[in-house]
Amino acid sequence: MLIINPCNPCGNVLSRQHLRKIAETARELRIMVIADEVYERFVFGSEAFVSMAEYAEIAPVIKLGGLSKGWFLPGWRLGWIVTFDPHHILKQSGFVRSLNNYLNMTTDAVTFIQGAIPEILGKEDRFYMKLELIRECGEICYEEMKKIPCLNCPSKPQGSMFLMVRLKLWLLEDIRDDLDFCCKLAKEESLIILPGRAVGLKNWLRITFAVEVQSLRDAISRLKSFVHRHSLK
Repeated sequence: MLIINPCNPCGNVLSRQHLRKIAETARELRIMVIADEVYERFVFGSEAFVSMAEYAEIAPVIKLGGLSKGWFLPGWRLGWIVTFDPHHILKQSGFVRSLNNYLNMTTDAVTFIQGAIPEILGKEDRFYMKLELIRECGEICYEEMKKIPCLNCPSKPQGSMFLMVRLKLWLLEDIRDDLDFCCKLAKEESLIILPGRAVGLKNWLRITFAVEVQSLRDAISRLKSFVHRHSLK
């Protein structure tokens, strides 16, 4: 079972109760849990982040992490896999051996990235300054999306850098679906938003707010202009 927490694309953060139920379900099905927690440091809402690893006693857990999100280093391509297997289920099944064999066949990170890691991991102040910017942009984006009549944002993002909004197509007069909306928006306003169908949600939009505040406000202004032109008169 694969979970993404904090979630891309929804921006939600799973509670302890939710994670425990996932672990109990995995135990009943006799499967492991792969927890993509690359956004674990991107939490700014009321729900604190809890790692799936805390429930490894119930079901074995493989945790995925990396530098790209938690330390604002996209493109560095350096991450890690951690197994939490207190009952040695993954080891006895041969999974850990297979994982090590696979890792031995892959290329390592380049040497200058490896050399920079100790200093990167020590720069917590820089990270928290950036996180405060992300939190502010998330708040602005959520509040502004609620002001646009043809969009419905069902939940405020608690983590990561995204939120999902639903298109109310009946309020637009010449937009067929989410893909048509995004293509016309890009052509008319030079603004790129991901159509929801890319993540399995037709007629939704995935919006990222990981930009400077002024750039975000400019993007929202363009989005509002586009919606105004295409609204049902």
